[in-house]
Amino acid sequence: MGKFQIISGVQETAKKVVLYGTEGIGKTTFATNFPDPLFIDTEASTTEMDVKRLPKPTSWQMLKDEVVEVINERPCKTLIIDTADWAEKLCVQSVCASHGKMGIEEFGYGTGYTYVAEEWAKFLDLLQDVIDVAKINVVLTAHAIIRKFEQPNEMGAYDRYELKLGKKTTGQTAPITKEWADMVLFANYKTLVVASDDKGKKFKGQGGLRVMYTTHHPCWDAKNRYGLKEELPLDYEHIRHIFDQQPVSQSHAQPVQQPQQEPAPSPVVSTPVTPQLDIAEGAQSGPQIYDVPPVPTPSPAADEGCWDGIPQALVDLMKQNKVTPKQIQRVVAFKKYYPEDMPIKDYDPGFIQGVLIGAWQQVLNEVVLPF
Repeated sequence: MGKFQIISGVQETAKKVVLYGTEGIGKTTFATNFPDPLFIDTEASTTEMDVKRLPKPTSWQMLKDEVVEVINERPCKTLIIDTADWAEKLCVQSVCASHGKMGIEEFGYGTGYTYVAEEWAKFLDLLQDVIDVAKINVVLTAHAIIRKFEQPNEMGAYDRYELKLGKKTTGQTAPITKEWADMVLFANYKTLVVASDDKGKKFKGQGGLRVMYTTHHPCWDAKNRYGLKEELPLDYEHIRHIFDQQPVSQSHAQPVQQPQQEPAPSPVVSTPVTPQLDIAEGAQSGPQIYDVPPVPTPSPAADEGCWDGIPQALVDLMKQNKVTPKQIQRVVAFKKYYPEDMPIKDYDPGFIQGVLIGAWQQVLNEVVLPF
């Protein structure tokens, strides 16, 4: 048939899972059971667990860099982002910094939330490359939040559990996250309400069995493509067959490219210069997809310059790429933003967040360019 080949039959691919639930239900512990897991722990919830983890990301750029490294190095069979809602906080901070805003509400008319949704969609595309390029499963854990919900064609409102992806961004980021996933599991405590008196007028809750729901319900979102029962115990053994490609045992069958870094918009900062790093003519705008980012040659002393007072998010990016404070000061001075002898800690915070961190890939490219 012409230019395109018809493909038929089942295609085995890595899986995309979203697991969300109430606090303390055991989402992180559940995630440790996936094949050869590697955690990107955005909220330091695995510190008491014997698991593999990458350094806690202190910036949105660092989080994306860690995902790209997983694609390049393939150190695991399952990448776990724990949790997605804390990762979204880094996304919001990055969007605000790149536009010179103190908070997302400063944008007005919901514009900031649109920017966040667009950036989050790009992040999901990057995670899709973890699936397609590296053949590694991806698991996003998230917290749940209760919201009032009213259907357009029905009277009255009722409570339902939803993904906790920001207060207002949920309207945009949560739907695309659920659409992206192959399986959305909702974990909760199953509480039974029983009469506590002979007349049946007083009731009390009892039980508290931990369960996971696998299909949609008016009170929560869930889905799966594997024919799972609607309600299962919160036990990995009930979905192990999906990842091991082995049928679940009868005893457990009961119900109960790193994308190209786009130039960051000029942030509004209180410096007399326009903080926007322009790439020198003929220089690369960024590494080719999934090539290891260029590593600059550090000065003779690996820690040349003063690290005191530099925000941790910038320190992490610098050390990850073997960039010294002196090299940053040299680039900033070359672009005529601040004198070369001015310590980084004395730079305007908006300049650090919006330019040095927000446009880090451009900064890194400048570091490796000959002056």
